[in-house]
Amino acid sequence: MNPIDRRLFLAGTAALSATPLIARTRVEVPTPAAVNPLVKQRADAQVFRHEDGHYYLTGSVPEYDRLVLRRSKTLAGLATAEEAVLWRHEKTGPLSGFIWAPELHQIDGRWTMYFAAGPSGGGEDVFRIRTYAIVCDGPDPMTGRWKLLGQFQAPWDSFNLDSTSFVHKGRRYFAWAQREPGIETNSNLYIAPLASPLKLAARATRLTIPTLDWETGGYKVAEAPAVLHRNGRLFMTYSASATDARYCLGLLTAPEDADIMDPDAWVKSQQPVFTSCPETRVYGPGHNSFTVDEKGRDILVYHGRDYEAIKGDPLFNPDRHTRVQRLYYKADGTPDFGVPVGNGPLPERFASAVDPRALLAHDGTRLIAGNPSLPATQFRQTAGRAGPQSIMLSPILLPDHYLLAGKDGSVTLARNDRSADFAMRSQFVRFSDDRSNTVRFVSIAVTGKALAAVGKEIRLAGSRDATARWIAD
Repeated sequence: MNPIDRRLFLAGTAALSATPLIARTRVEVPTPAAVNPLVKQRADAQVFRHEDGHYYLTGSVPEYDRLVLRRSKTLAGLATAEEAVLWRHEKTGPLSGFIWAPELHQIDGRWTMYFAAGPSGGGEDVFRIRTYAIVCDGPDPMTGRWKLLGQFQAPWDSFNLDSTSFVHKGRRYFAWAQREPGIETNSNLYIAPLASPLKLAARATRLTIPTLDWETGGYKVAEAPAVLHRNGRLFMTYSASATDARYCLGLLTAPEDADIMDPDAWVKSQQPVFTSCPETRVYGPGHNSFTVDEKGRDILVYHGRDYEAIKGDPLFNPDRHTRVQRLYYKADGTPDFGVPVGNGPLPERFASAVDPRALLAHDGTRLIAGNPSLPATQFRQTAGRAGPQSIMLSPILLPDHYLLAGKDGSVTLARNDRSADFAMRSQFVRFSDDRSNTVRFVSIAVTGKALAAVGKEIRLAGSRDATARWIAD
């Protein structure tokens, strides 16, 4: 053990020896719900939690030659879950080329997977993409036999893909992207009720055409609809622009009691709701789905790259990884997507137990107690060096900065300079109070002190002080 590690270990032991002074608490080293990227090289990801208690994940593989599915009891477990190959593209014909954007649904008691496919042979013909479905012959989609059900009966014989299905007010709907003859775009969004898995029950409604700058970067694209029903409204996300760093999410919103077949019921956000973020180093976030974590909290699922510059055609770049993060909501009930949170354990937010409006936050490199924006209130917890219970806290927008405790009671944000002083002052022990459902972060460097919200500042206070208690979310 080197001198720095020995000092950290002794300091950590001293901090833990003080735990009896903190009533009804326990040292908490929470297991993250997931670590990003959740699954590498799986684009167009769909994750959902089924009523059987399992999470299911499917997505496009870089080879575009097969349909896959994995299953886990936990969201995090999807990262290492065994993957089954359900179906492979055919040797010849209209389903012999690219296969992408699968989605799994249970319709009329039968597992159905939608996907897009085209013929092989090269040239423009490989983009003669149409939507198809396969079905499972048994109750277990991982072990049952799958066969081709057929082709979706779209309104036009033209490029279409990214199909999803949802039930609203007892009726099942289908939403998808398609190029409509006479409209010079790559794809628009459409919706219609379903009569059967591949047949519409009514004339389709066009919901939106890509016209805004952020929808037309490289290509005029509106694709990959995903629906979330919350807070009295239906929210439909979609992906826009080319599949490079310009790829992003847009949002349509309709009241839950509206006629959702009326295009005027849907309001388009005039700005993208989720975009590339250089600070967190995630580029081209898009093609999302929604699920919930083990606590029932909403989770955004999407793909994104770890770098901005792509060599060659973005379509053949394999590094669109499946990512997940918490989805929060604004005061008006609309979703706050924030920014892609970057690689590593999922971040959390910490609100003062004394004043829940005061969150652990930062303004640049200055720590504050407030709520300036969602990304500025998200902090990632990573393992420390002062024993197995020690942790470090870092803001997602400044991933190379950490909270530092000062002997004078100050708490600052500083870049890791690899010094012994930094190593000591950046270490905390997280305690959980089960009775009050709060957590405390006790400094290892400053005995008996913990992170606290004092007015609009983040400082150290006595570890028993009410201002040192935080509500984790």
